[in-house]
Amino acid sequence: MKKRFIWVLTVILLLNASLMSACGSGVQASSKAEDVSLKIWAPANQIETGTLEKMCGLFQTAHPEWNITFAREIVGEDNAKTEILKDVSAAADVFFFANDQLEELLGAGAIARLGGDTETMVKRDMPETVVETVKVADALYGIPFTHNTFFMYYDKSLLSDNDIKSLDTIMAKDTPANVYNFQFDPAGGWKGGAFYYGAGLTIFGEDQISYDKGCDWNNAVGVAVTAYLIDLLANPKCVHSDDASASELAADHRLGAWFDGAWNYNLYKDALGDNLGLAPLPTFTAGGKAYQLRGFYGSKAIGVNAHSKFMQQSVALAAFLGGEEMQVLRFTESAQIPTNMKAGNSDAVKADEIARVTMKQAEIAAVMQPTNSNFGSRYWDNAGALFTEIKSGTLNHDNIQEKLDVFASAFVIN
Repeated sequence: MKKRFIWVLTVILLLNASLMSACGSGVQASSKAEDVSLKIWAPANQIETGTLEKMCGLFQTAHPEWNITFAREIVGEDNAKTEILKDVSAAADVFFFANDQLEELLGAGAIARLGGDTETMVKRDMPETVVETVKVADALYGIPFTHNTFFMYYDKSLLSDNDIKSLDTIMAKDTPANVYNFQFDPAGGWKGGAFYYGAGLTIFGEDQISYDKGCDWNNAVGVAVTAYLIDLLANPKCVHSDDASASELAADHRLGAWFDGAWNYNLYKDALGDNLGLAPLPTFTAGGKAYQLRGFYGSKAIGVNAHSKFMQQSVALAAFLGGEEMQVLRFTESAQIPTNMKAGNSDAVKADEIARVTMKQAEIAAVMQPTNSNFGSRYWDNAGALFTEIKSGTLNHDNIQEKLDVFASAFVIN
């Protein structure tokens, strides 16, 4: 992938002739430069690859009026809220987060509202659907830098293009005895929910904020979907993600299909090479009816701590990290699809298979991930427990209705 985007790195290198010496301990700017310390929390794929270090160097070069000391620490987007809320005053100045955490961060006074040139940039350069993922009451609180959804990976040596259209045909495929046709990964409800949403079930209604409607997963369709999942996990050709690594199985051609996001593309590409296939989520059949799986869609964004001691610099850094050039660099080095329209419409991005499948997934097999706190405070723990009980057998064919009734009761708001 890097070879295909060498032009991107060339442009960036021209912008920064002293790239590698500019970040970490701070550069020696003029004697009048203001000393600034910025802590950044970002995922491992931005830090361990050196991508964030390059970006810091470019930012420092662009701002000689500041003598910046950067502290870069690994905190994944999925864990940002948890870590920030432990002690907001000690959290990072700039952090990467999944957009569904926004309302809880806002409620805790942990995230700054963005305005001025930063707000203008986001609204001008990104699609409205993406901008909406980081807005609350028409105020902007983050800079989306990539789409946050998942799709299907598969091994072309085990499954054909026709096989992958449905989980039914995937599971029915005749494969060697030591091969799993599919890996089930509920991801705490983030991926597992795709079965229920795919079947047309809702939490807080179609608009996701009709709190009086509660959760309808305990109706007849929900019972059929749950029965399907029980049988799926009981099938010896299906392996649970807790029991085996997808990348390790794939490397040995022992896994047909699995669900994951663009951020792990390089991991699977290294394992399978030209045998790696990508596709939108498939259909499945529950209770005699076929449904299209629908995975959560949102964004990953960059936010600023409302308690930062260097607010001006923090906002400037967040805007820089979320801007067009850095989105292209991030795509080049870690396969994360740009939300910036110009970057996303470049020939290089449009020609990429990850970008194509992500866009197709968003078009035909996605549902907007709820961001309201009523959902977030109830869904994740309860959904995680639901899928854990399916795996353990605590939830079985004899007590589906009872267990789903308990699950649905968690979404009753008086």
